[in-house]
Order: sequence, then structure tokens, then C-alpha cells
Amino acid sequence: MLVRGVPTLETIMRTSTVALAAALAVVSITTSLNGQKPDEAIDGRSLELLEQGRALKAAGDLDGAVDALETAVAVDPRNRIAFVTLAQVAEARDLPGKAIRLYREALILEPNDVAALRGQGEALVAKGAIARARDNLAKIRTLCKSGCTEATALAAVIAKGPPVATAAVVTKPTVVKE
Repeated sequence: MLVRGVPTLETIMRTSTVALAAALAVVSITTSLNGQKPDEAIDGRSLELLEQGRALKAAGDLDGAVDALETAVAVDPRNRIAFVTLAQVAEARDLPGKAIRLYREALILEPNDVAALRGQGEALVAKGAIARARDNLAKIRTLCKSGCTEATALAAVIAKGPPVATAAVVTKPTVVKE
């Protein structure tokens, strides 16, 4: 028996499951967003270690800089600038593959970080991945509407191309038989 204007049990059951699923989705999304720290809320110890790592890098102590920066990332994995600085140290050590990975970690935290995009682009050029470096350049140009130093610098590195590696000639010592 149907009564006009009064929902039947079947209608309630059909709509309640959809409403419950939507409510759970909203709750889980808002909870995960509230749990993330913005850049301003990075742990102070991590920021101190970042500054220590930068000072060691500037002084030329790359091993000490890596130790301080890796500790900064361990203390607070949201310290994007520590990832960028670690990548710069990797580039200084001529490790472009490691630098690319570290820049990617920074870009996961902030996809629009033009400094990380530029650094990753330069490391990609060093590895010979010019097409991927051009993708980074295009993204930087969309982010920077007017004259952007990062775009100009990356364009210059791309135009220069990857470094040419020359093979070292190893000569065999001559053995004189008597």
C-alpha cells in the first residue's frame, strides 16, 4: 500500500546507503586535509638542521651538509626546502640521477615550486633527458607570467645541452724483457 508523500521503506534504504557513503567520503577527506602541515608549520628542529646543512654546503663540507639535511628530512618529511638543498648537494657531487629523485620528492610536496622544477630540469639535461627538461621549462613558463629567472636559466642549460663525456685513454705500461 502506497501513501502519497510518505517515503516507503525501499526508498529510504536506497538513498540512505548513498548518503552514508557520501558522508564518509567528506569526513575522510576533511580529516586528511587537516592532518597535513603547511610550510609554516614545519618542525623548528628541522629548520635549524636545514640552516646548518646550508652553512656546511656553503663551506664546502658536502658530507656534513648531507648528514644535516637528511636529518632535517627525517625530523620533518614535509621540509621541501631540505629536499631541494639535498638535490643541489647531489648535483655538486655530480650525481644527477639522485638529484632528480630528490627534486621529485620536493615536487610531490609542492608541484609548483619553480626552483625545484628548474633544478630537476638541469639535472635532467645532465642525464641527457632533454625532452623531459623541456616539459619542466614549459611548466615554469606557465607558472611565471612575466620574466622569470628560473625559466631563463633552464632555457640556457637546455640550449647548451648535456655535458659531453670524453673517454679517458688508458695506456698500458710497456714491459721490457731482458
